Amino acid sequence: MGDETMEHKVTFHIDENARRSLLLGNADNLLRAAADIHMTVEVPANGPAVPGYALKPASTDTAAAMADFVTAVYNPKSEGRYWQLYRLKELFLAEGRAPETPVGYVRQAGREEQEVHLTTLADFNPEEVDMFTVILIGNSQSYAWNGKFITPRGYYNRPDKDEQPTKGIGQDIMIQSFRTIESELKNKNIPLDHKWALLHAIHTTADFEMEKLLYTDKGAVEKLYQKIADGRLKTIVTDVTMAASGIRKGALQRLGVEVKCYLSDERVAAMAAEKGITRTQAGIRLAVEEHPDALFVFGNAPTALMELCDLVRKGKAVPSGIIAAPVGFVHVQESKHMVKPFIEIPKLIVEGRKGGSNLAATLVNAILCYNDAEQLRPGRDV
Repeated sequence: MGDETMEHKVTFHIDENARRSLLLGNADNLLRAAADIHMTVEVPANGPAVPGYALKPASTDTAAAMADFVTAVYNPKSEGRYWQLYRLKELFLAEGRAPETPVGYVRQAGREEQEVHLTTLADFNPEEVDMFTVILIGNSQSYAWNGKFITPRGYYNRPDKDEQPTKGIGQDIMIQSFRTIESELKNKNIPLDHKWALLHAIHTTADFEMEKLLYTDKGAVEKLYQKIADGRLKTIVTDVTMAASGIRKGALQRLGVEVKCYLSDERVAAMAAEKGITRTQAGIRLAVEEHPDALFVFGNAPTALMELCDLVRKGKAVPSGIIAAPVGFVHVQESKHMVKPFIEIPKLIVEGRKGGSNLAATLVNAILCYNDAEQLRPGRDV
C-alpha cells in the first residue's frame, strides 16, 4: 500500500445492523492509517442495514456522515421506510457536511422514463424520490460544474474546521480549473509532487502536452519546498526579470524568500562587453559569486542555463535546485540535456523547445505552495 502511484479501491459490504459499528470503525481506521494514499472506499448496504446508517446520532453510528465518504443510497424508500431519508439528511448536516454539498439522484435509471436531478444537501427533498431512485451525496471535495456532479479522483484530506476560506473568486476559479485539469489527465497515477507541478504547468499554458514534456526528479518539488520551509533555501535567482515578476509575492513574503535577477545590475553590461558573452550569462556568473546555493530558474535564456552548468561542473555553483524552461530554437534543447547529469540537484525541466518565463515562474509557485497539494487547493497567494 506504500506505492503512491497506484489507485486503491476498498469495498466494505454490510447487510445487517449488528455489524454496522464494526464495519464503520474499520473503514475509519483504514482511512486514518492510509491518509497519504489515493484511495476510494465504498460501503454498499442492503436489506436491514440501509436504515441503520441514519438511526442514532452517537459514536460510530455517525461514521458514515463524519468520514467524508461519497455516499450512495439505493432503494431509499418504501411504504414502511418513509422517514429514514429525512433522518439521513439531518444527520449529515449535523455532522458537518456542508449545506451546499451536491446531491444527485436518478429515478428509473436506464429506462425511457429516466429522470436526473442535481441539487444540494440543504435543498434535497426526500419527497421527490421513491424506491426506484438512486441517490448520491457528495463529500467535502465534490462540486457541481456545468450541471455535472464532480468528485476529484482519490481522497484528499479534509480541511480543518478553522481553515481559512478561499480568498475570493480568483482562488475559487483556480481550484475549479485544477480539478478540471486533473480530471482530463491521460495518466492520473503519478506522484503527488509531480502532479502538483504538472497541474500548474497546464493551468498556465492550457497545453496538455506538458504531460509528456514536464520532467521532474523524483521528489524534487517536495524536497525544494522542504528546504524553503526549513529556512535552508532563502534565495531564488532568475535569468530574466519577467520570470521574477511571475513568482507570487505573497508566497515569497510568507516563506521569507527573496528573488534576485541580475540582468539590470550595472556590473552585468560591463562584464558582458569585456568577456564577449551575453548579459544573461554575465548575470548568472555574478549570481553564482553571491548566491552559489540558490534555486536557479530559467525561462528565457539557454546560454544562461549553459553557463550555470559549466559553473556547476567547475565546482563554483552548488544550486539547491534548477528549473530549466528556456524557450526557443537555438541551444534550447541542448541546454536542458546538459542539466540532467547533475543527479544530486533537484530539477524540474520542460523538455524540448517549449518553455517560457511564465512557465518557469509557475513551477516556482508550485513549489512555494506545495503544502496545499494534498487538498488540491491552489492559489492561496493569488
